[in-house]
Amino acid sequence: MNPARIALAALGGFVAYFVVGFGTFAMLPSLKSEFLKYQTIYRSQEAMKGVMPVGMAFMFLAIAALAVLYAMACHGVSGFAEGVRFGALFGALIGLFAIGSFVVHNYVNLQIGVKLTVQQALVYFVEWTVVGVVIGLIYRPAPH
Repeated sequence: MNPARIALAALGGFVAYFVVGFGTFAMLPSLKSEFLKYQTIYRSQEAMKGVMPVGMAFMFLAIAALAVLYAMACHGVSGFAEGVRFGALFGALIGLFAIGSFVVHNYVNLQIGVKLTVQQALVYFVEWTVVGVVIGLIYRPAPH
């Protein structure tokens, strides 16, 4: 494994995660309005500001863990096309994991509607697929 590339891939994935996330809310105002229907469940934007640094730190740790898993799984995969192909597959699998372990889990445990659940599932699937592609594009195995 190449520790410097893992760190760089984690940083790139972290930036991609937030770019796609913020871009989604900007492009889909209906998603934000759907969250606002559940004000007793979700923090307000103002309240989120107080906990955002901790959330961002742990999101970086999660993406760094994914970068390590990618490095362990890629078995010397190199090159732009291979990085995109394997990264997209890796990201899509992580997206499916997020849907099952987070999105649907929240639907079961929280009193949120199907529309918000479906929107979250789509956004997280795309978001994690992009993160996987970015990790795949940046990570390069250490030379032998």
